[in-house]
Formats: sequence, structure tokens, C-alpha cells
Amino acid sequence: MKFKMSKEPLSIFAYSSLTDIVMLLLIFFLITSQFVIQTGVKVKLPGSKMNEKSVPSRMIVTLTTAGAVFAGEEEISVDQLPAKLTTMKTETAEDNLIIRADKTVAIDLVIKVIDAAKISGLEKFTIETEKEKL
Repeated sequence: MKFKMSKEPLSIFAYSSLTDIVMLLLIFFLITSQFVIQTGVKVKLPGSKMNEKSVPSRMIVTLTTAGAVFAGEEEISVDQLPAKLTTMKTETAEDNLIIRADKTVAIDLVIKVIDAAKISGLEKFTIETEKEKL
């Protein structure tokens, strides 16, 4: 068998392996981006030693240190919260509310959010925490 030896550069470049790598990266980022459900409001969550993973939900109420209440990314008053939660419940067809309260928020504000959730027909809610470092 005789092989042809040439010192000329390759004029044809195979894009198939590059295309495979790009597709794998695209699939990876699409799948992992579904696990990150965070609102744009930054809060310092309270710590817990027995932190459990919460079920991903699009129904999130965030409470900030300034006393602001966010339903999703929209700032809302506590009085308007039951109506907003009712509309969010019908739009998302979920029944689990995640409460993301800053660790310095007064407990009475958290209780008001829980009352608003019960008024809107939500019986399941989760108070989100961070895992404490041992």
C-alpha cells in the first residue's frame, strides 16, 4: 500500500467534531439553566442545619430588610398580596409557595404573607433557608 505524502497544508477542515462539541455545550446549558429559579431581589437567607431541597416553583414571595414585598419580581403591598397570589396560582397551576425572607425581617411580616397565602387558597408553603456551614 502506498501512501501519498505531501507537505501542503490541509485545505479542507472537518467541522463535524466542532459541531458536536457546540451541540453538547448547548444542551448542557439548556438543561442546567432550568434548575436556577431565582428572582432578581437579593436577600440574605437565614441559616439552617437541616436544610432540605425545596421543590422548584415559580410562585415566590421575597421579603427584603426594608419591608418590601415582591411577588415574583414585582413589588407589591401586603394588602394586594392575596389577589396577586390567586392570579399567580391560576397562571402557574402550582400550589406550593416559596417564601424568601431576609434573616432580619420581622416575623409579623412573614405571618402576614402566610395569612395572604391561606386567603388565596394556598395551603403548602416553604420558607427558604441556606445551609449553615459546620
